[in-house]
Amino acid sequence: MRHKDENKSEAIFRATIQLLNEIGFSDTSMSKIAKRANVSPSTIYVYFENKEDMLGKLYLNVKKKLSLIMLAGLDESVSVRAGLELVIRNYLSYTLEHKEDFLFIEQFCNSPIIEKLNLEDAKLMFQPFFQLIERGKKEKLIKDCDLMLLLVYIQTPLTEMVKLHLKGEFEFTETNIKHMVQMCWGAIKA
Repeated sequence: MRHKDENKSEAIFRATIQLLNEIGFSDTSMSKIAKRANVSPSTIYVYFENKEDMLGKLYLNVKKKLSLIMLAGLDESVSVRAGLELVIRNYLSYTLEHKEDFLFIEQFCNSPIIEKLNLEDAKLMFQPFFQLIERGKKEKLIKDCDLMLLLVYIQTPLTEMVKLHLKGEFEFTETNIKHMVQMCWGAIKA
């Protein structure tokens, strides 16, 4: 049995993200990934059972990196409003510094493959943020409605503005970021 090398695994992940963003899911084959990662095709199968397994693990890998950055500095001592702003700023920082990862997540979430995979672990990574929202609801600072509805009113505007920024149609100035935080807060506050 061959021993797994963390660097090769990361090279495979990076190659996959690049190819998916360049040519899409249907045109990205394991052989193209292997060539881009500079490994043999058989090496990929040391790390992953098949393409579906690899994509699921890649998605979880990227979401873990996102959650670690997004939730940095968030704890019980932070007020609900300040916590929301922290998470928003951290999210924007991650998406702007990791454009390829952002584009991969967007493409993956809009792909039928996501329905085939069990990705409950991804939700668990964001529990501190969900708990912040629930705390805000208990403190009557945030609307008392379904968590997913609240998350859509926070995440969707941010994601759409990142897309506009990547197209060169919007600039993330400090003023614009402050306005985005105010608007997200305004959408969910009680």
